[in-house]
Amino acid sequence: MLRSAEERCVTISGDDPRVAELHTVVARLRRELASLPFELMDRAIAEDELADLAAMVLGGSPEVPRMRRSLLLIAGAIGSVSALAPAVARVRAAVDRFDEDHPARTRTD
Repeated sequence: MLRSAEERCVTISGDDPRVAELHTVVARLRRELASLPFELMDRAIAEDELADLAAMVLGGSPEVPRMRRSLLLIAGAIGSVSALAPAVARVRAAVDRFDEDHPARTRTD
């Protein structure tokens, strides 16, 4: 499989704390999303991307650009549901930890 320079994989060990953190925050966001008392038009997209994030990390070689794409799709699907903003921020922070080895990327917070 050909990869662009931007599509790098992160090698993780079995005891990588980033894996546990991402797994925890993804599970929390999934629970909070499921507990919303109203229906979101794109809930299925958010749920699918959360499942993809979890599977990617547990699979052993997550691609940081793919995790970022999932994060964008999750944020877009959830929209402006302020009740979920803290959980989405935690997922973003957990994804960012996989990219800390490459600080050349410009971050805007």
